[in-house]
Amino acid sequence: MSSYPFSRYLALLAQYLKPQWKNTLLMVVLLLASIGLQLFNPQVLRYFIDTTLHHSAPTALVLAALLYLAVSLLNEGVSVVASYLSEKVALTATNQLRTDLLAHILTLDLTFYATHTTGELIERIDGDVQELANFFSKFVVYMLFYLVLLGAMLVALTFVNAMLGLGLGLYTVVVVVVLLWLRRPVADQNMKWREADAMFFGSLGEQLAGREDLRANGATSYVMARFFQLYRYWFVTIRKAGLTGSTPWIISQTLYAFGGILGLVLGAYLWSVGLATPGTVYLIFAYSNLLTQPLEKILWQLQDLQQAEACIRRIEALLHTTSPIQDGTGHTPSGNAHALSFDHVTFGYKKGEVVLYDMTFILPAGHVVGVLGRTGAGKTTLARLLFRMCDPQSGTIRIDDVPLSQMRLQSLRKKVGLITQDVQLFQASVRDNLTFFDASISDEQIHTALHEVGLDAWYHVLAQGLDTMLSAGGAGLSAGEAQLLAFVRVFLHNPSIVVLDEASSRLDPATAQTLQSATEKLFTNRTGVIIAHRLETIQWVSDIMVIEQGRIVEYGPRATLLADPSSHFVQLLQHDLGDIIQA
Repeated sequence: MSSYPFSRYLALLAQYLKPQWKNTLLMVVLLLASIGLQLFNPQVLRYFIDTTLHHSAPTALVLAALLYLAVSLLNEGVSVVASYLSEKVALTATNQLRTDLLAHILTLDLTFYATHTTGELIERIDGDVQELANFFSKFVVYMLFYLVLLGAMLVALTFVNAMLGLGLGLYTVVVVVVLLWLRRPVADQNMKWREADAMFFGSLGEQLAGREDLRANGATSYVMARFFQLYRYWFVTIRKAGLTGSTPWIISQTLYAFGGILGLVLGAYLWSVGLATPGTVYLIFAYSNLLTQPLEKILWQLQDLQQAEACIRRIEALLHTTSPIQDGTGHTPSGNAHALSFDHVTFGYKKGEVVLYDMTFILPAGHVVGVLGRTGAGKTTLARLLFRMCDPQSGTIRIDDVPLSQMRLQSLRKKVGLITQDVQLFQASVRDNLTFFDASISDEQIHTALHEVGLDAWYHVLAQGLDTMLSAGGAGLSAGEAQLLAFVRVFLHNPSIVVLDEASSRLDPATAQTLQSATEKLFTNRTGVIIAHRLETIQWVSDIMVIEQGRIVEYGPRATLLADPSSHFVQLLQHDLGDIIQA
């Protein structure tokens, strides 16, 4: 059936079904009861038919009919409860697996996201996991159930007549062997199917996310051409996988029909030679037809298993993707303001690519440095390294005398506040968006922070105050309002080091001016890094760093650099960034 180690299936099942062992055990008991009921009902009809032919008392026939009806209703009830439990087990297991996958993905560094699209990851978390619903809820239990049902029917037929049991037993073996042989190539096709899904929906997600830029720049025709190209590959892959899987189904239906014919022929033969009553002939026919049910279900379970195999391989590959960023041992600097140092730091997002070269500097505690440089010089990368979104390939970054690698990630990210020009807002209330769902932050603290950044007027027009719902992505908010909300978040979490990465680049001059006083207050008694394109945001900083092509070409006190006409800082002011900032 598959070269995939069966122990891997069992390990995954044990991990997600063990917490649900009570529901799983009850489901097993109900399915075993259903086996008994399905085997018993044909026996009741056999008795009814033979009793009718012998002209027995009507009372016995009525009792047999009532028993048949009761057993049928009971079997349906048992099946409904078993189905409910199986769906509950599947939903619980798949939701937990989705949670584990998302939690793992969020621990990975930026180099991982550089090679995986958002759409692809969504397909992994949702699509692949959904394909495992049947695997978690039914595979082992139902396979056991149908195998037991199959064996029980063959034993029952053998007790009726040994030749009958032998004939239908050989038929069963032939069917299983043929279907297993036919299903060999299905797993590889299903793997390609899942990969095509991820590629198609990943590209589609990117194109929809960039719809405004694509339409504004006339790239719609390219998008449609790319869409049809990927759709053609996706469709061909799915069609091939479907055709590969349909051949066994067509042959299986033929074999099932042959099984019913075989049972009818054997039953008629036994009746003709006086070895079976009419009731027994019906029993043989009923069992031979019922025999196709477990065979068909086993086939579908094997097909689902092979689909699950493709998904499990992809999920395991994702879970086995490790991040080079490992949690530290717990060293955390104390105090509010900290010195920041880079010691011969070199970094690149890809192997063989260098973005920052041998970067070395010390930012004293309480100082604020303005980082300048052309686009692509490595300014944002510096901020990402400080926040440990990625780790340097060589060199050490320290807060005071503690290397970042020795700090707990949770402690580090409480110490460092990061504000970027791209503000992520959630489909949640204003309160939850500002506190990041931290219930320990009081409404009074939120009101104070809103006042600090000048959002009083905006807040007072909200219909439901802090309970007002915001849309995902900040729809309905201006870029300036969204940026100011990001500042409120930092005020509320009160970090010791604050990094502003082009944080005012999307603001109009009036809003930027409103933010200026709040920014200066935010950096009081804190160490700060301001990555800026707007020179007004660094008028008051203590230090200036100029980066070119990943290297520090100048670093020192702002007043000193400004007083030196030959400094890179002054050259940038004069030739690249606008008017000279007066000291």
